[in-house]
Amino acid sequence: MALIRSVLHLLVMVITVIPYTLGVLLARWITGSSSAAYRVARAWLKLSVDSARWLLGIRTQVQGMERLPLQGAGGAVLLVKHQSAYETFLMPALLPRPLAYVFKKELLKVPFFGWSIGSLDMIHIDRDKPTRAFARVLQQGRKLLGQGHWVIMFPEGTRIPRGQKGDYKSSGARLAIDAGVPVIPVAVTSARVWPPKAFVKRPGVVQVSFGAPIASTGRRHDELIAEVEAWIEGEMRRLDPEAYPGLQASAPQAGG
Repeated sequence: MALIRSVLHLLVMVITVIPYTLGVLLARWITGSSSAAYRVARAWLKLSVDSARWLLGIRTQVQGMERLPLQGAGGAVLLVKHQSAYETFLMPALLPRPLAYVFKKELLKVPFFGWSIGSLDMIHIDRDKPTRAFARVLQQGRKLLGQGHWVIMFPEGTRIPRGQKGDYKSSGARLAIDAGVPVIPVAVTSARVWPPKAFVKRPGVVQVSFGAPIASTGRRHDELIAEVEAWIEGEMRRLDPEAYPGLQASAPQAGG
């Protein structure tokens, strides 16, 4: 049954991405800006999340939204735990602010999906050229943050299996310090139901916890990313203790 549900969900995404991509491209062409195009793209991402609930039985529980500066005009850098593709759909569906992803340029070659993200205000990089990639993140990120966008990055760089931790890169902290905006750490337990690179998904609950914004002014990038890492990994242990056997949950509570 899980296989059948997973196939159905994939079919929904494949079929609906075509008209939504045409809508994204048309909105961008008519208006000349990405605002209307982003709203169309966000609608498809929300449909993907909703269909995951209907077909796969994947539900979301969110904590900490009240701490986010959703009404302000300023930018922020979201540093998100990355366990599956689910959170890439979920974040724009959850947050009313315009988000700009930092993503590998290879995704631009994906039919329809890649065409959509290529027409939006996003930051695509060449991972094989890290120096040039980081310069692009700083240049475009500074511009988008200045326009009030929130830049979303996965500090571990790739999807990490449940109960494991990757190497936290400092590029997100560097961008926040350079632009003078806060960073917001985010813990996500998506691998419970949607393991990395898995085709078959399982029903269950994905918990998302937003940490309080951390000011970047006057900070060193190494200490800032270390604080982000400590909060995310501690919160992961609190949210998903079964994934960390033998380790006592030491995370701050969602309100801490």
